[in-house]
Amino acid sequence: MDGDTLYSIGELARRTGLTVKKIRFYSDRGIVAPAHRSPAGYRRYGPDAVARLALVRTLRELGLGLDVIRHVTDRKLTLSQVAAEHAAALDVQINTLRLRQAVLTTAARREPTFEEMERMHQLAMLSEAERRHLTDAFLDAVFDGRHSEADHAAIRRSMTPELPDSPTQEQIEAWVELAELSLDPGFRAGVRRLVEGHMADLPDGAATPPRPDAIAVTRDLVATAVASGISPGSPQADPVVATLTAGCALATGRPDDAPLRDWLLQRLEAANDPHKDRYVALLAVVNGWPAPEPLKPVIDWSVEALRIRTAR
Repeated sequence: MDGDTLYSIGELARRTGLTVKKIRFYSDRGIVAPAHRSPAGYRRYGPDAVARLALVRTLRELGLGLDVIRHVTDRKLTLSQVAAEHAAALDVQINTLRLRQAVLTTAARREPTFEEMERMHQLAMLSEAERRHLTDAFLDAVFDGRHSEADHAAIRRSMTPELPDSPTQEQIEAWVELAELSLDPGFRAGVRRLVEGHMADLPDGAATPPRPDAIAVTRDLVATAVASGISPGSPQADPVVATLTAGCALATGRPDDAPLRDWLLQRLEAANDPHKDRYVALLAVVNGWPAPEPLKPVIDWSVEALRIRTAR
């Protein structure tokens, strides 16, 4: 095909697979200009029009607008520049769609009211700054200004969800549920009681090395007994309970006596909130941490074992 070949709009349509109407539209927009007009005024296109229309078709199928396409065909923008900008725009659209899918998936697992559906949607669409504000409000309510920032900084960090820039569908769904949970006044009050109990267990004085609290000691010392199927009322549980009370006495600086058992029982009963296990599990998903072992089975076992022995 030599450089002098000219095509009518019909011939160009047959070569490109585009309709005459579509080619005329692109021509009127200046994207594919005719190289010549016949004496009767009919448009004639040069060989380069075939390649230009093929490019236009590809870019349109990728979702680019006509103004951007005209800049490309006029060589005001390179294809790599356009591809990078469009890919970034698609990332935003994809993220928005995934957020909407998370709301719908969460709603499909329950029977939400219209108000709950709206709240889920709003939580999913929060910006990073808005998510941070919601988290800070929850943690401020939990810590309630009763302790210095240095006292609770590590605990606060361990309770902070950090949704990544490119979250998975599971992380988005976990964030929506976690955000809903953090807005529950009853849950906030329960977590505040746990934090207060934990802070009360900490030793006085900055020079003293931090020690595990009663809940952590219980988890570490009782988990094996629960996994082994030892009944909390059986004789086999006696040495487990003895080790537990001794460990808590050492961690808190208290004598291993009846008052300590009463205190430990109260601490465990206050900590036995299934919502807390759920929060920790959701937090691990959002932050990409390993899935934690639920505390409730360990606390249930310990509470029953302590009650049995306290009543004796």
